[in-house]
Amino acid sequence: MEDLKLLPRHTRDFASAAYWERFFRERGERAFEWYGEWQKLRTPLERYLRPRDSILVVGCGNSELSEQLYDEGYQDIVNVDISEVVVKQMQERSACLRPKMSYLVMDVLQMEFPDERFQVVLDKGTLDALLTDEEEATLDRVQKMFAEIGRVLQFGGRYLCVSLAQAHVLKASMEYFSREGWMVRIHQVSGNEGSTSEGQFALPIFVYVLTKIRHTPGSALCILEMCTEKQDKPVRFESTDHLIEAVKERQQYALLRNQLNKNSSAGSISLDLCSKDTGQARYTLHVVHNLAVKVSRDNRFAIFIIPQGRETEWLFGTEEGRKQLAASAGFRRLITVALHRDQHYEDMGTIQAELSEKVMELSPPDLPAQQQVPFLSVGGDIGIRTIQHRDTSTLSGEYVIEDVKGDDAHYFRRLIFLSNRNVVQSEARLSSRAPHKGNKKHRKKKRAASSVPAELTAAPASQSIDKSYLCCAHHRAMVAGLCLLKNPECLPEALIRVLVIGLGGGSLPLFIHDYFLQCCIDVVEIDPAMLEMATSWFGFSPGDRLKVYIADGLVYISSLAAEGNNSQRPICAEATCRSPASYDVVMFDVDSKDPSLGMSCPPSAFVEKSFLQKVRVLLKTEGTFILNLVCRNSLLRDDVLATLKEAFPVLYARRIEGEVNEILFCQPQTKHKLSPVDLRETAQILEKALRQPGQTWDSTYVLADMLEAVRLV
Repeated sequence: MEDLKLLPRHTRDFASAAYWERFFRERGERAFEWYGEWQKLRTPLERYLRPRDSILVVGCGNSELSEQLYDEGYQDIVNVDISEVVVKQMQERSACLRPKMSYLVMDVLQMEFPDERFQVVLDKGTLDALLTDEEEATLDRVQKMFAEIGRVLQFGGRYLCVSLAQAHVLKASMEYFSREGWMVRIHQVSGNEGSTSEGQFALPIFVYVLTKIRHTPGSALCILEMCTEKQDKPVRFESTDHLIEAVKERQQYALLRNQLNKNSSAGSISLDLCSKDTGQARYTLHVVHNLAVKVSRDNRFAIFIIPQGRETEWLFGTEEGRKQLAASAGFRRLITVALHRDQHYEDMGTIQAELSEKVMELSPPDLPAQQQVPFLSVGGDIGIRTIQHRDTSTLSGEYVIEDVKGDDAHYFRRLIFLSNRNVVQSEARLSSRAPHKGNKKHRKKKRAASSVPAELTAAPASQSIDKSYLCCAHHRAMVAGLCLLKNPECLPEALIRVLVIGLGGGSLPLFIHDYFLQCCIDVVEIDPAMLEMATSWFGFSPGDRLKVYIADGLVYISSLAAEGNNSQRPICAEATCRSPASYDVVMFDVDSKDPSLGMSCPPSAFVEKSFLQKVRVLLKTEGTFILNLVCRNSLLRDDVLATLKEAFPVLYARRIEGEVNEILFCQPQTKHKLSPVDLRETAQILEKALRQPGQTWDSTYVLADMLEAVRLV
């Protein structure tokens, strides 16, 4: 506690001579070590030091590092510090024991040495002390320090800087020296964290090895490299941004280790591992603890490789699912590893070799030495993912169409918005019955965009969409909810009208169109790119009974409701033009572009009371409103349900098992209320009517099962 009094009131005081005078006067001769002693720093430093080198130590303080270097045989050492007190202390301490070593009072921003005087400049913590923020005055001061170091160094000389590599320090130093054309190499010091004579830092310490090189016109770009703790051979990077990201990754790893070591039952912990070549995320790791497992020799630790394309599944893509996975696997600590799209993976063995060193750093501290750690997966392979198409929408941002292999040998096509890359926006199962006729323009773009090697593009390119199969459980539940309409046994041939807000890949309206043979469907989609995508890649095709309007669903419904026409119009092709209408069913399956609000489907404006009243205006008296709700905020969800109840007195809720989706079935009149049991029986009647001879029906799709857990709200 006594040393806490020596800390400055402001970080900028670290650059003040007055502060350091007081610090060393009050502290006395007791050594203060920034970031470790010689033995800790020896491995990286001695690679770049020769006994005959002339060495300048800047901001030496009363560290014992120079004395330890001298005793190791590096005796041409000059130490400088801004504090007269500490220089006098160190002169007296070394006068007899180390006669060739000198200590001078000098400001590193304005040194009195001649140009190219030294072969090495050694800095342990001085840069970090001076570069405390990103204010202009601070950056100017550090630029002067760098310029002075460059001036007194010989060509071929090295600036060895020991640092915590805080983000602003790393950025400023890397940008300066790469711009000056110096060779840049960063070493991570062995050990989990940096230390001082007073304690330890959670962050690791690094040594910047900055070599002054004489560049000629037309010479190669700056060399940027990094060596990790257990890696002697440096990894080269294309840009300073990639190098900085690699350092940040190591820092995240150290913080993660620190957190795990302090609390082995820590909650959800995750991080990305980046490609050393591109700097892009290559793996996402989640650390999962299962404290219910009784520890034995063989169940302390395991790594689970998630096959490509399956990272979005509930079991692998949610915290609850991963906990269940860890419990099923029977390991105390399990690391799940998700593979990123646009990355090349040879095979499971290559992935294991690539990950082994890094994941072992996250092993429990009590793991026995030489313990064999198992790598687990589903089916023992890494899965197949093929990017078929990539494009950008002005409304939805960048998106990809990708084919993945499921766990039942089927292939599935998915729409992924890269702004929310772990959520499948639309999905359809592929069938090999007929070739898929994507247009030629898209096929050319597909080949250009795909970065997956030929041996992994095993999904048959000729496959078409299986329109009889609804991949999304919430779509299945929404279709099952049509049994709420009267006379469900007649629905396949009934003249009914459906309004769907949100197209996506078009699977939901297409299924209704194909199985309800007289149904007329209006689909409203705000993003024209989605219509083109659904038509080209998901087998969607508008027609006389299936119209698509490119419009804002809020505006579309508001304008129809404002016309206030509740008359019963004959159902025909012309009835789906933009005019006042009465719908038997209104469905909302539209995502929000701002999921940070806690509700990612639908946008909040779609569940405001005033807008829900407009939806009710469009419904027939015996109609049904069906809403796909994705809301992780329990209080917000309760508010949405309360608002729905005000507009629709009959409200059923069906949570989708293994997903965050909840399907809400709403009706405007209480006289049509059914018990959950009656509702399931009605669903059985509807399914029987839909199973027509000659009409393909997915045997796994049981409408009554989709309403098994339905409840009245």
